[in-house]
Amino acid sequence: MHWYMLTLIGKDRPRIVAQITAALFEGGCNLGEASMLRLGGNFAVMLMVKFAGSKATLTHLITAVAESMELHLHIDSIDAKLHQHMLPDVSISVYGADRAGIVAKVTGVLAEAGLHILDLESDVAGTETSPIYVMHIEGKAQQGIPNLESALDSIRQQGIEVRLTPIDTLVG
Repeated sequence: MHWYMLTLIGKDRPRIVAQITAALFEGGCNLGEASMLRLGGNFAVMLMVKFAGSKATLTHLITAVAESMELHLHIDSIDAKLHQHMLPDVSISVYGADRAGIVAKVTGVLAEAGLHILDLESDVAGTETSPIYVMHIEGKAQQGIPNLESALDSIRQQGIEVRLTPIDTLVG
């Protein structure tokens, strides 16, 4: 058995998930982890797929459904590493006037301070004339939370609101 990462992107519409997963199931695939989300009017799917056949066979198996729904398909062989999850210990919310480079600036400062980003979601709120960029980041503070807080001061000085909240990672 081989593991593959399927990425499908296209215009959002009903039944994308149902049709893709049905084709994979009928073709003998098993699913691992998945991430699916709507961005603007588009839908993005990332699926870890376990399949006995080759990448070419998997591509053939899913191409008809992808094309019928006008989805762009990309497949890579991967090392699955299931059950090896890194748990976030910090959540960071960022709010600022939408401007070029805000994501690069914030994530650059966080990376320098030792944040391993595990999840990042963003949105543009406000109005067309006064857009506000909103980011929610979860990650692992590899050099400690105080180091992140200190690094974020430079972002705050630029008029960007940032809230850092520790996440209790105790389970059980």
